[in-house]
Amino acid sequence: MAMLRQQLNDALKTAMLAKDKRTVSTVRLILAALKDRDIAARPKGLADGIGEDEIRQMFQTMIKQRRESITMYEQGGRPELAQQEAEEIAIIEAFLPRQFDEAEITAAVKAAIAETGAGSVKDMGRVMAVLKERYSGQMDFTKASAVTKAELGA
Repeated sequence: MAMLRQQLNDALKTAMLAKDKRTVSTVRLILAALKDRDIAARPKGLADGIGEDEIRQMFQTMIKQRRESITMYEQGGRPELAQQEAEEIAIIEAFLPRQFDEAEITAAVKAAIAETGAGSVKDMGRVMAVLKERYSGQMDFTKASAVTKAELGA
């Protein structure tokens, strides 16, 4: 069993014993989403389900959805729901490697640009491909994309 799957199952057991309702419900949501993706991957010949990188991408998507919900709840004057989403983000982030800050993203982008010899925005795809291959689950690629555009002079 993959490491992340084991961590999720362990976290669920621990949270259930601790009667930590928020963690139990969040980890169950993650496991349900994972099961859906695993089922979808079967026809592609992935009998064991999706890999760790894809699981990390799924976490990033779940975090992004919750950040969008927080904005909507805050605009709608529902701070308790925004707080719930924020708690879920913290729980999901615990399963990801430490996230890069702005300075680390910028440094990684500059290195990828130098390495690929990118000279203009037309080369952006190559730079992003290198970043995604190396830093999947460690950086916000929306931010990385913006930094790459700025560095390439868009």
